[in-house]
Amino acid sequence: MKKTKSKTAKKESEKPSKNNLKYYEIIEKYGGDILNHEEFLKQKTFMQHGKMNTYDHVLAVTNRAIGISKHLPFKIDESALVRAGLLHDYYLYDWHHPGKGHHFHFFRHGRWAKENAIRDFNVNKREQNAIRWHMFPASIVPPRHLEGWYITIADKACAAKEFIIRHK
Repeated sequence: MKKTKSKTAKKESEKPSKNNLKYYEIIEKYGGDILNHEEFLKQKTFMQHGKMNTYDHVLAVTNRAIGISKHLPFKIDESALVRAGLLHDYYLYDWHHPGKGHHFHFFRHGRWAKENAIRDFNVNKREQNAIRWHMFPASIVPPRHLEGWYITIADKACAAKEFIIRHK
């Protein structure tokens, strides 16, 4: 007889962690300062999609973006990919609470995330571009570099998965 995981165990295993992220060592190598930053850790309290918080979402997106880059033959700046991946949703509020100036969050949060990332982490131009335009095509302007495209694709894939899990 085949054993199945309990619903609780399965939900825990779906959350990104050191133990289940294939590229966590790379994330820690280039983003360790971000992962341990007090402001960044606040994202654990902000809901993203469904039952996923923003902290877990950006870890999943970064992990998936690295995976995409590993399967394609193009040279990228892995540090920029990791840092921008971790900071692409660094807007530092729960967008589910109406009336707090979060109007049009879907279209505007890339700009706010970029501004916060500049303030707290001195991100470079490549990282800024990836953070700012990761919502393409909603943002109208596409990312300028491959790192931004990988984050954009990974973000859509992770958001879709989080939405589906929410409705199971």
